Amino acid sequence: MSFYTSLNGMKNAQTSLGVIAHNISNSETYGFKRSRTEFSEIVAGSALTNPRMIQGIGASVKSITQNFALGPVEQTGSALDLAITGDGFFTTRSATDGSTLYTRAGSFTLNENGNIVSNSGNRLQLFPVDANGQVTGNTLADANLPPQNAAGSEFVGVTIDDVGVVSASYADGSVEPVGAVALATFIAPTGLKKVGDANWEGTGLSGQAAYGSPGTGAYGSLLSGALERSNVDIAEELVGLITAQRNFQANAKAIDTATQISQTVINLRT
Repeated sequence: MSFYTSLNGMKNAQTSLGVIAHNISNSETYGFKRSRTEFSEIVAGSALTNPRMIQGIGASVKSITQNFALGPVEQTGSALDLAITGDGFFTTRSATDGSTLYTRAGSFTLNENGNIVSNSGNRLQLFPVDANGQVTGNTLADANLPPQNAAGSEFVGVTIDDVGVVSASYADGSVEPVGAVALATFIAPTGLKKVGDANWEGTGLSGQAAYGSPGTGAYGSLLSGALERSNVDIAEELVGLITAQRNFQANAKAIDTATQISQTVINLRT
């Protein structure tokens, strides 16, 4: 029995090492959120077993839990670099299949069609606004900046304020609001599914997304010209790496000891 208990322990330690290695490798990924491995005890017993004699038979991986703590904010100076100073996710529409994705990585640019897109080409979603920049509805639409205004003046720049209003500037000096950034929150964000590129999808475990404007209710404000860095703490990860390595070595030693005992018993019997 001890062979399988220790073998399972080695597999668990290997899983922990993999999670830590993934965290460390993404320490420079904007918007990345670290994960931790959680374990649970396994015991063997039945209704007729003496509770004082129930034997533990190891541990199993209970979950790989994401940590959505705020990462350090880095100033960049680019108008389309956005950081959320609080709770919430940017809402984007996938460029490939149209699915809704959520991210904390606010490195956005303009594409050839005037859409505000992420590095993956996913289109940022906005609430509609009136001429004064007030939100007029909750229907999300792609962030698109017209190349010309009604007077025929050319587009020259874009600004985004701390409540998410996206405004386009034109050569004639006019400034026109085109929408307001829609942030999403979830009742259980740890239930979100990772899909890569610091993007997540909603699941039944996370609950439905609730949308709102930056700076209102539980939604954090926006900081333009800044990006949220990974929340990975290298020092903490290195300590976890050493601990996981020691766990692996200890389980391997337990297997070696059990093997020696088994061989001794066999020799005595022969």
